Amino acid sequence: MRNFTEQELVRREKAEKIRELGLDPFGHRYDREDFAKDIREKYQDVDHDAFESMNDTAKVAGRIMFIRKMGKASFFTIKDRTGSIQIYISINDVGEDVYEMFKSADLGDIVGVYGKVMKTKTGEVTIKCLEYTHLVKALRPLPEKFHGLTDVEERYRRRYVDLIMNENSMKVALLRPKIIRCIQNYMDGLGFTEVETPVLTTLLTGASARPFVTHHNAQNLDMYLRIALELPLKRLLVGGMEAVYEIGRTFRNEGMDTRHNPEFTLMEAYLAYSDLEGMMDLTENMFLRIANDVVGKTEYTFLGNEVSLKGPWKRISMTDAIKEVTGIDFKSITDLDECLKLAEEHHIDLEEHEKAYGHIINKFFEKYVEETLIQPTFLYGHPIEISPLTKKNPEDPRFVDRFELFIGGKEFANAYTELNDPIDQLERFEAQLAERDLGNDEANDIDMDFIEALEYGMPPAGGIGYGIDRLMMLFTEQDSIRDVLLFPTMKERLKED
Repeated sequence: MRNFTEQELVRREKAEKIRELGLDPFGHRYDREDFAKDIREKYQDVDHDAFESMNDTAKVAGRIMFIRKMGKASFFTIKDRTGSIQIYISINDVGEDVYEMFKSADLGDIVGVYGKVMKTKTGEVTIKCLEYTHLVKALRPLPEKFHGLTDVEERYRRRYVDLIMNENSMKVALLRPKIIRCIQNYMDGLGFTEVETPVLTTLLTGASARPFVTHHNAQNLDMYLRIALELPLKRLLVGGMEAVYEIGRTFRNEGMDTRHNPEFTLMEAYLAYSDLEGMMDLTENMFLRIANDVVGKTEYTFLGNEVSLKGPWKRISMTDAIKEVTGIDFKSITDLDECLKLAEEHHIDLEEHEKAYGHIINKFFEKYVEETLIQPTFLYGHPIEISPLTKKNPEDPRFVDRFELFIGGKEFANAYTELNDPIDQLERFEAQLAERDLGNDEANDIDMDFIEALEYGMPPAGGIGYGIDRLMMLFTEQDSIRDVLLFPTMKERLKED
């Protein structure tokens, strides 16, 4: 049995009174014709006196966010998805019965208004209500403070209330699909085809991550939710599609924090006959397209750092970046024992499977360099041990043709000159299994169907993956991934005793 607050009981009584009048307290279709923002922008520069000779009307609908009742005439504000507009309502214009209906309204109710556009003496664009339509009775009161929920966790759990009360949350929510549409238009304009690939898979491939495990009842088969999009997309290159991309949900069964959510949006793109530098150019131009066409600026505050997207972006190898910070030149080191000694001297702990040249370099990068890459930086030349799907560098096979994009000390993209040698690829998969035997539970499986696909011949190609949620954090200047996801994964509420 639910226990209602006094306010909730009063609102339920009002809903019943509306029903007694022969009206549905929870509404029906209303043919809205105008939006708050459009009305304000159209009339904001019109002088107050000019409205006397005008007879412009508007028909709006939205949620009541403010009421100032003043006897036989009142002001209230409604909010739609574009913003708020003030309404003036008078018993002389709508009649006694309708005005009484309005007087029983509460903050949070949804109403429709038809009326004449006017401007108050203080200069605020207002609609003079001629027809007032009750649409939906809100049975719960909105939070008392106008800025919204004060408990951050509750903001994420009850995003619907956050969107009502917090203008910035609504702004971010509406900006996200515009950015995604911009990305799609950009990629389509380059000749890419957007595709869809399976979410359920029987193999762990395409990334180093722990999976979510599920079960297919009909086939009595354990399956995974995909951790990456890569291998199905590269199969399409073999098939001759040549330029493909996918924007889709991906799942990694790992920790949650302000930068990571267990399910997230990933974009991967593959372009035949391109390479690492082609992916750099594509990426820099895509970010600038979003900045200029959607957001309208190239300077951003991200995680407390001032970031400029103006090009050209810095390009530096991983070993040179480490050398800049620590003075150690790993490219000139060939002896593993020397690497192990350096790791010990710098207090870098290594798991058994990490006692290898490439893993040690990566550990040094993560400890000393990663957080220093504030301005957009293409970091290339990764060790082969941490890049099982990437083509070897022809000049130094200890490294691969791969880059990561870092902004504000965080990774934004991961790109390869794609490995298309099936013999080499199989050896890399087998090396991953060896690492799993040494304790790496994020190592890849062997995908023999993908090896078979490569044996038919995959053209030379460049490929890249973007964390779309982190990209959204940058362009909306949010410090938490939960602020760019409408429904982030949350811990369960603690049950009350």
